[in-house]
Amino acid sequence: MILEHLSLVDFKNFEQAELAFSEKVNCFAGPNGSGKTNLLDALHYLSLCKSYFNPIDSQNIRYDAAFFVIQGRFRSDEEAEEQVYCGMKRNQKKIFKRNQKEYDRLADHIGLFPLVMVSPGDGVLISGGSEERRRFMDGVIAQYDKAYLETLIDYNRLLSQRNALLKRFAETRSFDASVLEVLNLQLAEKGVPVYEARKRFIGSFTPIFAEHYGRLSNAAEEVSLSYESQLDKAELAQLLEDSLAKDRAVQHTTAGVHKDDLEFSIGGHPMKKSGSQGQQKTFLLALRLAQFGFIRDTGKRRPLLLLDDVYDKLDAGRVERLMDMVCGEGFGQLFITDTGVGRMQELFEGRGIPFRLFRIENGKIS
Repeated sequence: MILEHLSLVDFKNFEQAELAFSEKVNCFAGPNGSGKTNLLDALHYLSLCKSYFNPIDSQNIRYDAAFFVIQGRFRSDEEAEEQVYCGMKRNQKKIFKRNQKEYDRLADHIGLFPLVMVSPGDGVLISGGSEERRRFMDGVIAQYDKAYLETLIDYNRLLSQRNALLKRFAETRSFDASVLEVLNLQLAEKGVPVYEARKRFIGSFTPIFAEHYGRLSNAAEEVSLSYESQLDKAELAQLLEDSLAKDRAVQHTTAGVHKDDLEFSIGGHPMKKSGSQGQQKTFLLALRLAQFGFIRDTGKRRPLLLLDDVYDKLDAGRVERLMDMVCGEGFGQLFITDTGVGRMQELFEGRGIPFRLFRIENGKIS
């Protein structure tokens, strides 16, 4: 999958922009705050129907403008041309189109134009709560397994209904066991496939991740991933029944796959406590590169790879190994940001890799 052209109108700090891309490497250079990361975010919109950084769509409209528009022209591996449109007016619903046809549900777009984003914001996968790591697992699986995404959406809808019911029981000092029993059965029906899919995914994903980490670190440390779920110990229907008294007291559901976590370790110790900044950055890079490889090998299209500020906290040796990997066999179109021009020119010219360089300053592109 190749993105040939990008058009922006009033998106973030860009009043208007038109970019034609190289099919191999595209470099965005500019000072901090110039807007280079906003260009990567526009690509994220085209692929995943949302911003990587700000979930409130209206806040991505430029200043006092009335709307934003993002348009992209893709070329598939089969050489077919595809147009993707995203538009958002203030106080109106976001519109998403593929080849001039509007989607009824945005979920139908996920996975058609796969993308992997590497960003300093990935640090929250290590430092943040379990919801961040669940979102990582779900984001990978959803890009190649539409049935999983549908099941997860259904599970979250049922979870919201059960939580609302528990709250209403507390507010009205009432209780209806029959309604709750139906919701428990429905939650179990949807939750078990989510658990099984995550477990299969981590089982297949972990060796790929370990291989990438070894290449980036020159096999300096041993790392591991461990999927943790309450369903490892009991059936979900039983867990929901056993937690009822607690759930009524706290007015939300305390058992289920929405409590799953992914443990990151280095040398047998938690990465969050034992990993240096460089080791953590390498760990996160390996996660994203493994995500790329997994989606590429499992799905039908090669993802776009976006690297935002990868030089931060990485020594020169790891940067060199990273570039050798992403410019080699198996990888496709690359988009990368840096504050300066020189490093990117040196990296890609030295490897004989065709690239296009865009200079960004105050929302202007040359």
